[in-house]
Amino acid sequence: MTSFLFRDDAYLPACDAIVTAIDERGFQTDASVFYPTGGGQPGDIGRFMLESGEVVEIADTRKGDGPDGIIHVPAGGSAALKVGARGKLELDWARRHRLMRMHTCLHLLSVLVPFPVTGGQVSDGKGRLDFDMADSIPDKDTLTARLNELITADHAVSARWITDEELLSSPDLVKTMAVKPPMGLGKVRLIEIAGLDRPLDLQACGGTHVKQTGEIGPVAVVKIENKGKQNRRVNIAFAA
Repeated sequence: MTSFLFRDDAYLPACDAIVTAIDERGFQTDASVFYPTGGGQPGDIGRFMLESGEVVEIADTRKGDGPDGIIHVPAGGSAALKVGARGKLELDWARRHRLMRMHTCLHLLSVLVPFPVTGGQVSDGKGRLDFDMADSIPDKDTLTARLNELITADHAVSARWITDEELLSSPDLVKTMAVKPPMGLGKVRLIEIAGLDRPLDLQACGGTHVKQTGEIGPVAVVKIENKGKQNRRVNIAFAA
């Protein structure tokens, strides 16, 4: 079992860790700031700085066994590890922060395009959401302007927890049709983007996000694609 430190503080760039298990997939630790691939967000990369002075480069992070497992995937040629080894896990923070900004921006996009989300992907510097819509195709330039208005309004972004049962009784808190929020811990995290008198957005999400929308920076809708009879893909990217 690993303590997922990023769930409570996505801004932690590093943490002390002890290796608890090793197999052909990689290694697990007692605590981690590394986000594992899931929910359309890629796994973190970085390094494990051992007390011995050796360095294990981490090329990917994936989900392990059970809801509390994280596998850190070492890059080829990294130092050998043993169970019980101590050190510090350090994120590639610049990349993580870009992913946080983009993930939060996709939440704003889902507000402006009020259709069921059929898929999505957070990438470094860009992202996309697929929507179940036929004829209501938004104008690219208008959507870009509205997105940037929400970003510069600097809405607060926060997280809170509800029980699995509360989520099941409120299906509107899940916008994505293809990706389900992480469950199995007895509780599920909600991400809220504050509005004036009610939340601008409130949905179940296990990913990492910035604290204020202004932190996202300027973006542009670069392409809107037809991906089937009703499926439309909206691609966005950082504009600066």
